[in-house]
Amino acid sequence: MAGFFKSFFASLLALIVFVGFFFILFLVLIGTVLSPSRPSVGEKAVLVLDLGQEYKEQAVDNPLADLGSDDEYDVPGVYDLVRIIRRAKRDSAIKGIYLKCNSDVNGFATNEEIRLALADFSKSGKFVYAYGDMVSQRAYAVANVANKIYCNPKGGVEWRGYATDLLFLKDALDRLEIQPQIFYAGKFKSATEPLRETKMTDANRLQLTELLGDFYNRFLLTTAQARGLDTSVLRKCVNENLIRTAQDALDYKLVDGLRYDDEVKDEIRNALNIGHHSYINFIPVGKYERAVGYKATGRDQIALIYAEGEVVDGKGDREEIGSETYRWLIRKARFDKDVKAIVIRVNSGGGSSLASENIWREVTLARRDGKPVVISFGDVAASGAYYLSCNADSIFALPGTITGSIGVFSIVPNFGAFFKDKLGVTFDVVKTAPEADIMTVTRPLTLVERTLIQNDVDTIYRDFKTRVSDGRKKPMDYIDSIAQGRVWSGTMGQKLGLVDRIGCLQDAVDCAARMAKTDDYRLVEYPEPKGFLDRLLGSYRRSVSVKSMKDELGEDGYRMYQTIKKVKSMVGKTQTRMPFDLVIE
Repeated sequence: MAGFFKSFFASLLALIVFVGFFFILFLVLIGTVLSPSRPSVGEKAVLVLDLGQEYKEQAVDNPLADLGSDDEYDVPGVYDLVRIIRRAKRDSAIKGIYLKCNSDVNGFATNEEIRLALADFSKSGKFVYAYGDMVSQRAYAVANVANKIYCNPKGGVEWRGYATDLLFLKDALDRLEIQPQIFYAGKFKSATEPLRETKMTDANRLQLTELLGDFYNRFLLTTAQARGLDTSVLRKCVNENLIRTAQDALDYKLVDGLRYDDEVKDEIRNALNIGHHSYINFIPVGKYERAVGYKATGRDQIALIYAEGEVVDGKGDREEIGSETYRWLIRKARFDKDVKAIVIRVNSGGGSSLASENIWREVTLARRDGKPVVISFGDVAASGAYYLSCNADSIFALPGTITGSIGVFSIVPNFGAFFKDKLGVTFDVVKTAPEADIMTVTRPLTLVERTLIQNDVDTIYRDFKTRVSDGRKKPMDYIDSIAQGRVWSGTMGQKLGLVDRIGCLQDAVDCAARMAKTDDYRLVEYPEPKGFLDRLLGSYRRSVSVKSMKDELGEDGYRMYQTIKKVKSMVGKTQTRMPFDLVIE
C-alpha cells in the first residue's frame, strides 16, 4: 500500500508540474500576442514595397505576426500603406524606397493611391528605385514615378494596351436546358449578359470601349509626364508592337537601364554610401508598420468606415458589406458625440438593392443629425455601392475608379427541363394562391408572374434614380440619361456630376475635417480588427479553402466557379450590381 501511495503522489506531482509549466507557457504566449515586440528600423534603411502584393482596403491579418515572427507581418491596407510611405518620408532612418514591379494585382484606383504617395515621397529628395525582371504594364503605371526604373537585360516591359475578356454562359445553359428568366432596367445593365448573350451587346461594347479608353489615355499621359516623353510616341509603341525586348524599352526611354538584381543592389549601396559587400537594411512595409507609429492623434474623432466587398442583406461576412453591420457602424458614429464627421471608403460592385437602400437611409440620417458624411471611392463603387453613397455631403473618386452602373436586374432560373430531361426528376405542387410559388425554379414563370417581377425591377430602378437625383441635386431626366446601368471612370463621373472631386482617401479625410471644423483629430477605424484566435482560425480556413479550389479547378476554372456562385446568390433577389468580373489586363 505504501508503494501505491508513493507512486500515486509522484504521478500527481508530475501532473501538477506539467500543467503548471504549460499554464506559464500559455501566459507568456498571451503576453506576446497582447504586447508584441516592436521591431527596430536601424540605420540607412530602405523601405521595400512589392506591387505584386494585393493591398485591400483594410489590413490582411497574418496571425503569426502577433507571435513576433521576424518573417511574418500583416499586409497593410491601402490607406495604411499611404500613411506608412508618408511616415517614411519624414523618417531620417529611411533613405529610400525599393519598388518591386514585376506583377501587379491591384486595381487602377489602388495603384493611383500608391503612385501619388510615392510621388510625394520623392519630393523629400530620397530615392525611389523600381526594378523588375519582367515589368508588367499595370506595375509600370505605378513605377513610372520612380527616380530610376530598371529591368532585367533578358526581361522587358509589357507594353500592349488594355483589354477585358468576358465570360458568357448562354450556350452552356441552353445545352443544359436551363432557362435564366432575366428581368432588368437599363440598356447598359450588362451584369446579366453572361446568361442571356453569347457575346457583348453593342451597348456593353460601347461602354467598355470608352471606359478602357479613359484608363488607357491616363496611363499614357501620366507616363509621358513622368518620363518626359510624348504620348503619341507611346501610343505608337503599342499600336506597332515596338516594345518587344528589354533593349526596346531602353531605346524608347521607358526604363533608365538594364540591370541584373545584384547590379541594382550595388546602385542602392552607392546611394547609401556603404561598401560593395555590405548588408542592405531592407525593411518590408509590414515590418516598418510595426516599428513606427504612423496614425494621427488628436482630441476629436473622425470615424473611418471601410466598406469593401459585395453588398448583402443581414450581417454579412468579414469581406462583405452586410446591411445590418454597416447600418449599426454608421449609427454608432452618428450617436457618438466625440465623432465629428464620418468618412466611408467604398470599394464594391454592389449587390442587394434592399441592403443598399438600408445603408443609404443611415447615411441620410447621419446628415440630418448634423454629422458630415464624406465618401471616398476605391477601385470600384458602382451600382448598389453607388446607391448607398449618393446622398453623402461630398463624394471623392480617383480617375481609375469604376463608378455609376445605375441599373437594376433580377434572375429567376427555370431548371424544370434540366431536372426532367437530364436527371429524370419531376416536381408537383399544392398552393393556396396562383402566385404562391412565384420564385420556384422548377417551372417557367407565367405571363402574370413575369409582369409582377418586371414591375418590381422598374419600381426599384425608379427609386434608385430618385435617390441619385435628390442626392446629387440633378433633374431626373438628366440622371436617367447617364444611368441605364452604364459604368463610368472616375474622371467621367466627376464631369457628369456623379462625383464631386477627384482625390484620394486622405483628401476625403481632410474634407471631413474641414466640414467638422477641426484640425485636432484622430481616426477611429471600422470594422475593428478581430481577436487573435478568430484571426488565426479564419485566415487558415480561407487560405486552405481558396488554395484547394484553385488547385482543383485552375485559375480559369476557379473564376468560372466564382461566377456561378454569384449567379446562385442572385436568384430571386433584385440586384443593383455591376457586371460579374470586369478584369482589365
